[in-house]
Amino acid sequence: MRIATWNVNSIAARLPRLLAWLESAKPDVVCLQELKCATDAFPPEVAELGYEVAAYGLGRWNGVAILSRVGTEDVRRGLADEPVFDDAAEPRAIAATCGGVRLWSVYVPNGRDPGHPHYAYKLRWLEALRATAAAESAAGRPFAVLGDFNIAPTDEDVWDISLFAGSTHVTEPERKALEALRETGLRDVVPRALKYDKPYTYWDYRQLAFPKNNGMRIDLVYANAAFADTVTDAYVDREERKGKGPSDHAPVVVDLTR
Repeated sequence: MRIATWNVNSIAARLPRLLAWLESAKPDVVCLQELKCATDAFPPEVAELGYEVAAYGLGRWNGVAILSRVGTEDVRRGLADEPVFDDAAEPRAIAATCGGVRLWSVYVPNGRDPGHPHYAYKLRWLEALRATAAAESAAGRPFAVLGDFNIAPTDEDVWDISLFAGSTHVTEPERKALEALRETGLRDVVPRALKYDKPYTYWDYRQLAFPKNNGMRIDLVYANAAFADTVTDAYVDREERKGKGPSDHAPVVVDLTR
């Protein structure tokens, strides 16, 4: 089974690239983030390629989905006891069981700035994710949380840690939240890099970040033993960050023996 995660940064803008990639990479399941479309506006062209679509979006911002050629059972939208921001729930998490594997596609809040209310919301949201993951892990089946976590797990996961002083994505509370998530029984499935020595997954559109490889590893795959022990390969498909009209994220692809 081939499972991938990709922040497409607008499903409408990235649809031609997504369709071409689905046909070339042939993933069985894809977790998408940052759809920027409502649930009922998800492009029908994806289903025409043989994928069942479980989507969760409200319109202009956020939005997540799971695409599957091996079925989508027990679909769930939103985390247990998920916090709200500005009195509104944001579409940032969706789950489905696909071919016997339980998957969550997540788009963790950015946080904006450590002093901003969105940062406190991010930490509360991560606690809700931890509680949800703990409950899912207890079921014993293969299980993984995939998506854009908006956190670099270590200093090695950013191109120059000295440039991030006082910034989100690398603060101690955020990293402690990731540690708490791992303590539910999950492992960080670190992909290999297809070029250079760092498996970055995100590069800003500005300041030639991609050609300079000034990137970050913030798109993560956290999996329990039943999932992680069957991984045969994991890589960042860096080619999808090239060319005309790419997302600022590249897909992370994981191959399983299942």
